[in-house]
Amino acid sequence: MIGNSAQPILVIEDSDEDFEALQRMMHHQQVLNPIFRCTDGDEALDFLYHTGAYQEPQIAPRPWLILLDLNLPGTDGREVLEQVKRDQNLKRIPVVVFTTSSNPRDIEICYGCSVASYIIKPIDINRLKQTFHSFLTYWLDIVVLPDTSIGGYNSTNKYSNY
Repeated sequence: MIGNSAQPILVIEDSDEDFEALQRMMHHQQVLNPIFRCTDGDEALDFLYHTGAYQEPQIAPRPWLILLDLNLPGTDGREVLEQVKRDQNLKRIPVVVFTTSSNPRDIEICYGCSVASYIIKPIDINRLKQTFHSFLTYWLDIVVLPDTSIGGYNSTNKYSNY
């Protein structure tokens, strides 16, 4: 079992297939973090700002980590990333871009907006599984992140078993 199971993860992904593959890998690795999914940028912004269908904070808790696809319907992932990183209340949440775009301009824009990581989605299913495994191990088992419920660092965070 990996992950700090009390910390929510927001996955902003329009592909049902990619989301289902991620869920299967999380189940396989016994990740217990609550996972919330938005399928477009507008829904993601509603989730993050508790507007629209997400007005109740318990329906849309502050995420500990955001996994973001760039190519979304409506407000795209680039715009979501820019909005999150401009917002004083959200900018400390690590955003990992997970996209099919290998465009150097997208990579430059995302790192310019302080993205935590930029991962290109592999087309091959075995490589996709391996990438998800690496993502989950790194972000949920190795990295130490602040406790988002208090808006800062918490001394009870899980540390790596290195």
